[in-house]
Amino acid sequence: MNIAIEGIAEPTILNYFNTLNAGDFTATAALFAEDGVMYPPLESAVVGPEAIASYLEREAQDIKAEPQQGIIDNLADHHIQLQVTGKAHTSWCSVNVLWLFILNPQREIIEAKIKLLASPQDLLSLRPPNKEYTVVPEII
Repeated sequence: MNIAIEGIAEPTILNYFNTLNAGDFTATAALFAEDGVMYPPLESAVVGPEAIASYLEREAQDIKAEPQQGIIDNLADHHIQLQVTGKAHTSWCSVNVLWLFILNPQREIIEAKIKLLASPQDLLSLRPPNKEYTVVPEII
């Protein structure tokens, strides 16, 4: 099934969600630049395609992303920023998500931030059984 996102036609981003949902984490990670960074929710930054593929193999097995709409902004140096909102579904929960991507001129992902749009208390109730998390409030 191919993903369609209202407001987003960028092939890199559509491929990100299609490969992620297909469980083809090597292909998802290949969309990142060599020094690309993924900032998963409740986790430390993951740098480079190999580390990102390994992380996704470990943590994203039963996640299905449902991106719904997005906006694109042009940044300096021919980079673009894409904000996509939607939902992520697992076997134990669904949560609203904001994905924030920055692509370089070669359309590689240089940064992907995944933010769960929920309160810290909601996030604690969403964690899978057998996993410990510490919620640190974000300073804005």
